[in-house]
Amino acid sequence: MPSPETLILTEHEGVVRVTLNRPAVMNAISRQMADEFADTLLALQQRKDVRALVLHGAGGNFCAGGDVKGMHKAGPRGVGEAREGMARYLRMTKALRDFDRPVIAAADGVAFGAGFSLLLLADMVLLGERARLSMVFGRVGLIPDCGALYTLPRVVGVQRAKEIVFSARELHATEAHALGLAMEVLTSDALLDRATAIASSLCYASPLALASAKGILDQSLNCTLDDLLEQEADAQAMALASDYHREAVNRFTARKPPLFAWPGSVGDA
Repeated sequence: MPSPETLILTEHEGVVRVTLNRPAVMNAISRQMADEFADTLLALQQRKDVRALVLHGAGGNFCAGGDVKGMHKAGPRGVGEAREGMARYLRMTKALRDFDRPVIAAADGVAFGAGFSLLLLADMVLLGERARLSMVFGRVGLIPDCGALYTLPRVVGVQRAKEIVFSARELHATEAHALGLAMEVLTSDALLDRATAIASSLCYASPLALASAKGILDQSLNCTLDDLLEQEADAQAMALASDYHREAVNRFTARKPPLFAWPGSVGDA
């Protein structure tokens, strides 16, 4: 289990909420947090009862990025030592990237640096109206990490990604939504409930179909159509043969309520 000084885990009917819990430093990612976050994801990956993940930050902010002050206290580092230190952040990044169930990020307040990068690794991002995003790395002479140089241009395009990275400027929630970086913008009060409702609904979808679709979509921009069609055919064959599919079809033909239904938008009657 992670230390409560870094991460808080809460579980309810298949949904696990992972709360980054260093509010005094706007949930900046320390070495301990990076290690424990990776360990937590790898452990949850092994549990079949975990169906969806909600990623959240304590104290009104999502994540201020890497713990720059903590790194500075450690003193100057050579290239080799710095490269070894990056290994824990690479491990965290890969653990989140490879998590094969839906990851819903609910971010309010600051999502800077690696915090912004973590959002880009989620399957769906919901932002509070107060949210501010920034690839802040350039302000301290660094480049984006935690995979952002890969994920960001795939969302906003290469030219806009360069502008966001080079400028290190802040994007407010409405602009982030317009650029496709967020699926919805909500009030701070509604943010976590909405993320939880989406995650809870996905618990009733086919785990096999979700994992297959997620895996193929994540590779779709790096493979040919022919390669994708082969992956699609293999995955669809397994889905067609699944108990979940048979039950869903039986319910459809019997005019029973479906196993899975997406929750309506906030404010819907």
